[in-house]
Amino acid sequence: MDCEVTAVIPVYNDRSALESAIPESIRRLEEITGSFELLVAEDGSDDGSAELVAEWEERDPRLRLLHSDERLGRGRALTRAFHASGGRIFCYYDVDLATDMAHLKELIEAIRSGCAVATGSRLMPESSIDRDSRREIASRGYNALVRLILGSRLYDHQCGFKAFSRESLEALLPSVQAPHWFWDTELLVLAQRRGFRVCEFPVRWQQGEGTTVKLSDVTGMGSEILRLRWRLHAEKN
Repeated sequence: MDCEVTAVIPVYNDRSALESAIPESIRRLEEITGSFELLVAEDGSDDGSAELVAEWEERDPRLRLLHSDERLGRGRALTRAFHASGGRIFCYYDVDLATDMAHLKELIEAIRSGCAVATGSRLMPESSIDRDSRREIASRGYNALVRLILGSRLYDHQCGFKAFSRESLEALLPSVQAPHWFWDTELLVLAQRRGFRVCEFPVRWQQGEGTTVKLSDVTGMGSEILRLRWRLHAEKN
């Protein structure tokens, strides 16, 4: 459907989190715009997540289930959701609502005001976060490497709270190769290198209980940083 805002929740075995994420998303979106769709990108779950979304879908036509029988990975699931979407603004956030949903209006307003890309940040000086020290150290180390090796000017590349103008995402996605967690970082790095206006703002963020991000996922993305650096160097030459 053609609308102003497409909001996407990527999901993998998150039925319990969806029970609160769906009604909260609809409530927040109704406060921001009268023209929206909510897509749940359900990625090979076996815990009844798809069935729960299908029940909601029958009651509210603004909600749509995008089910995949096979595991696509976060990046591929979000890319698929974009191609199935109709919003002039495309945003997504984590199902555990770790980022305070009071920021959703700020996220969408950033695109309305002319930003090509908007992203919440857990690592700006004004941000307020609550998470364990191991994840905090790993996240700060990872983001420092992205700035150092890939030349990014952003504080936080992996906060699951982002929005794009449709035009910017259409231009960037053909060059994005990462299938899973590095997808966010690759998009932000490419957007900056191509001159898109990327807006970062501080958020209130609390670590969710059921997060599917493992510490090994964060540390393993170090090799992805080097691969992207090599690729960008090769393309430049």
